[in-house]
Amino acid sequence: MNQMNMHVPMNPVGANPNVGMQGMPVSVSIMPVASPQQMQPVMAPQPPQQDKMDNISKVKTLMGSLRESLPMTLKSAAQILHLNYNIDSNTQKGIDNPVPRFDKNLEEFFSLCDQMELHLRTAITCIQQAQSAAHYLPLTVIPSRLDSGPTTQETTLSYPQYLNTVRLQISYAKDIHDTLVAAAQNISPTE
Repeated sequence: MNQMNMHVPMNPVGANPNVGMQGMPVSVSIMPVASPQQMQPVMAPQPPQQDKMDNISKVKTLMGSLRESLPMTLKSAAQILHLNYNIDSNTQKGIDNPVPRFDKNLEEFFSLCDQMELHLRTAITCIQQAQSAAHYLPLTVIPSRLDSGPTTQETTLSYPQYLNTVRLQISYAKDIHDTLVAAAQNISPTE
């Protein structure tokens, strides 16, 4: 069983959405809505250009956070163990120094591990799909939606040709499935 998928819901079912994890009320502010007369045509701000990172690059960027999270988690666990030892041996009766929350650090660590696992699984799936595509359709696909006509080379497919090929493969797979189901029904004794 995978122990890394440990998640705590932020608001349990039936919980008040305006109450945080520790039971402290969370303030919700409502922004005033402008009437159509008050609104002026404003250029919409363009979202910041984000470079599309591949999954392996995302794992590499998460590695730094993971390297910081693991020592923090172990440090908080050690501090809690030391504090419990002092309380049990009666050398310290109360909590003088605030101890970092172990569950928060552990949850952050597992969250990073889950993100890395997701990115690595996605990368594996992408590689497998690329290998299958190269094996079963060795032609390169031109991603243009327009049919380029008969001037295309023999080693490339236009996007409409690619869609047609995929439709034919799907119909062929359905025909094989139907044939196998019919053969299985013919072989099995009728009751």
